[in-house]
Amino acid sequence: MPFAALLAICCACDDFSLADEGQGELFWNMDPVIRVVSTKAHAEIPDTNDFLLKVSGPDGKLLYDGLYGDSPESLIVKPGNYTLSIRSGEFEKPEFDSPQYGDDQEVAVKAGESVHVTLMCRQVNSGVRLKVASSVPAAFPDGALYLSSDDGKLLYSYVERRIAYFKPGGVSLIMRDQGKDDLLLTRELNPSEVLTLNLSAPGKDGEVENVISVAVDTAKIWTTEDFVIGGENGSGGSEPADAVSVSEASTHVGEKDVWVYGYIVGGDLTSAGKTVKTSGITKATHLAIAARSSVTTKSSCVAVELPKGSIRDSLNLVDHPNLIGTRIFVKGNVVASYFGTTGLKGTSDYLKKW
Repeated sequence: MPFAALLAICCACDDFSLADEGQGELFWNMDPVIRVVSTKAHAEIPDTNDFLLKVSGPDGKLLYDGLYGDSPESLIVKPGNYTLSIRSGEFEKPEFDSPQYGDDQEVAVKAGESVHVTLMCRQVNSGVRLKVASSVPAAFPDGALYLSSDDGKLLYSYVERRIAYFKPGGVSLIMRDQGKDDLLLTRELNPSEVLTLNLSAPGKDGEVENVISVAVDTAKIWTTEDFVIGGENGSGGSEPADAVSVSEASTHVGEKDVWVYGYIVGGDLTSAGKTVKTSGITKATHLAIAARSSVTTKSSCVAVELPKGSIRDSLNLVDHPNLIGTRIFVKGNVVASYFGTTGLKGTSDYLKKW
């Protein structure tokens, strides 16, 4: 799957009210494949519910500015071009251990049409890691290394092991020694790129020279891992990482022991009508999950059965109303209809906030 965001646009041919009013409808969601750059085999997946979303209109005016998890399911808008920008958090200056994820998309909305935008989750900033050989502090005991960009600089000590993150663009490596700055190199970094540099001070005839050698480390110190949480690669297999998204659960009807992930949004579906009940829950036998915590339309949810025992004791919203808004992975058998929407019955396992 390419890193560019996927756009699926469909005409709402039977929605005459939109055309009559000269308006369109804009929907958005995040692709469930979350691409995480990590040295670890199992890094924590960013919580998309906490991502920062901005939706702006043709005049640049913000129509929504807040958490993705709190955003509405859609907006009725005038025809024109709309920009959607999503980020895992703010990133304005160089920082250690601060990968930023997100996407930007511009779409055209026409009168009488519903436009669906799928935003990807990929790393949008860049990183640099220095691997400093012992010969460097031996040659420059009072020296200091800096990584610098137009947005600021970071002191990178000889014993530092963290990744320094920057906005994409030029990043310079500087050695400061005896009050003098020596520019060692400048590199142009691309989004998602993590550059590892090996630094050494080669000796000559047993003597340490006052010169630093810099080489790009071609070894894959960092790898890009696709945490497949639904999307085209979601298999609904035996592990939470194989989970399918709420929107894809209906394509697995009839399959058993399928992992599905989403956010707990409410319950009491017997009396909820077209929406789920989000407070004052009285039924402990089930709950509803959705693609984000702001969703309350029952048809956009998966109804999850909570069988009697430890699963019901841990997840029921009668005793644990604070679980609403929590990201959860649940395993069970996918059925076509449970309380009038796609369901997961015989729930046998769960995992929260993975």
